[in-house]
This record gives sequence, structure tokens and C-alpha cells, in this order.
Amino acid sequence: MTGNVHELRPKTPESEKITINLGFVDLGHIDLMVQEGFYSNRTDFIRTAIRNQLERHSEVVRQSTARKSLDLGLRNYSREDLEAARRAGEMLHINVLGLATIAQDVTPALARATIASVSVLGALHASPAVKAALADRMR
Repeated sequence: MTGNVHELRPKTPESEKITINLGFVDLGHIDLMVQEGFYSNRTDFIRTAIRNQLERHSEVVRQSTARKSLDLGLRNYSREDLEAARRAGEMLHINVLGLATIAQDVTPALARATIASVSVLGALHASPAVKAALADRMR
């Protein structure tokens, strides 16, 4: 039965994997907090610490986001969006804090013809060919 199940469209990951290096003492402190039941695992501790820091600096982040005219959250650019920009003679400036996605059916030529600049704080999902075509426009 499971052989008949087909994914209609790929699911966008809800997170990005990062790697950090910690000193042994800091790691030991984290493990102690987990062992004592304050956190379910190391990842839970680290996510909580990051969220606490973001909350602590939320006003600065809000002001910077507004000052830099960043789209906050998830921003998808479809082939239709880029073709509409090309018809209108407009060049897009992609400024995203979060996840920017350029659709897989966007060609490198269309991306170069319609995207003037790309600045993403977070993650950019696009085909390797589109990323290569826009490499000189990424900040």
C-alpha cells in the first residue's frame, strides 16, 4: 500500500541544521542540565538559549528589520512572480530574514534577468544553477 503514496510537492524543511563548537566545560554544563531534567536533550537546551537571546534583543531586531526593509519569515519567488517582474520591466531586490525560496522551475537566465540583488539572513533555497547565476548579486 505504501508504494502507492506519492508526494505531490516536496515539503520545505522547517529548520536549517547548524554546527557549533563548544568547550568541554560548557558542554558538561549542558549535559548536567539535561541529566537534571531541565531540558530533554542538548538541542532543547541550545534552542531555548537562542530563543532567550532573541527575545532579549527583540527590540533591536525589530528596528533593524524595519530599517533594512527585510521581509520577515518565509518568502517564495515563483516562476510566475519573476515572469511578471520581467513583463513589467522591474528588477527584484530580495531582502529576507528567514527563508527565501526560488522555485525549482526558475531558470538561471530568468533569475539573472529579474533579480538585481539577494540578501538573505537565514537560508536561501534555490537550485544550484540559480544560486551560481546569482552569486555576483548576493550580499
